[in-house]
Amino acid sequence: MKKIIFLFMACATLFAVNAQVETPAPSPFSKLEQKVGLTDVTLEYSRPGVKGRTVFGDLVPFGKIWRTGANARTKITFSTDATIDGQTLEAGSYSIFTIPNAESWEVIFYNDGKEFGTPTELDPQYVAARTTVKTYPIPFSVETFTLDINNIMNSSATVDFIWEKTYVGVPFTVPTDAAVTASIKNVMSGPGPNDYFQAAVYYLQEGKDIQQAKTWIDKAVEMSKDNPRFWVLRQQSLIHAKAGSKASAIAAAKASLKYAEEAGNDDYIKMNKESLKEWGAI
Repeated sequence: MKKIIFLFMACATLFAVNAQVETPAPSPFSKLEQKVGLTDVTLEYSRPGVKGRTVFGDLVPFGKIWRTGANARTKITFSTDATIDGQTLEAGSYSIFTIPNAESWEVIFYNDGKEFGTPTELDPQYVAARTTVKTYPIPFSVETFTLDINNIMNSSATVDFIWEKTYVGVPFTVPTDAAVTASIKNVMSGPGPNDYFQAAVYYLQEGKDIQQAKTWIDKAVEMSKDNPRFWVLRQQSLIHAKAGSKASAIAAAKASLKYAEEAGNDDYIKMNKESLKEWGAI
């Protein structure tokens, strides 16, 4: 009985030592995901509160680099390239630093790869884009620091900074029109050689209409005749053989063998030679 009581007390003591009180974070983390056109934009940052203080010009001094939030660096991620004030940000993640002033802010997109800390000076080699934007007064006080993506159009939006009685917006553009135009052109021009190739191979593998597969693989070969691909010709030979077109199967296998030898692909050389031997061509 004493042993049981002792074990119970030991477990209770261990639990008490390891237990931790969980309290709210003073500057809670926030993550915002927004689609702008065809681009995914993500903001990750911590949100300090005013808490009765004077923020800009005091808590956040004018003319000094600010991490633009609290805790870890504020981060923005673009899934495609983006343009800010004529400067291209390649797809990827950037820290956002700001230098607030009474009537304008400098906003810097920085890519040194670090997640914490505010540099005392910005290294020019890591400045991906830098712009100066005007501040606008808000007729009421916003308690919690807020970042948002607004003014969303197909190819543009703004990154909004809102806190206390100050609003700042940084416009950016994304290459939506170029992507949509390319997509429209691709779709309207009809299937490409790879589409025909994939469809033909699927029909061959699944034992579906072999004559349809033959039509598709021939289109794939014809559309890529300026750049013959030995793996496409290999499938053409197999499909033609399955369709009963032995002469054209042999011709395709010989062509595939030729280009496989030029590419130094031993696997396709072996497979083509085996098929040609099977079909009585060598």
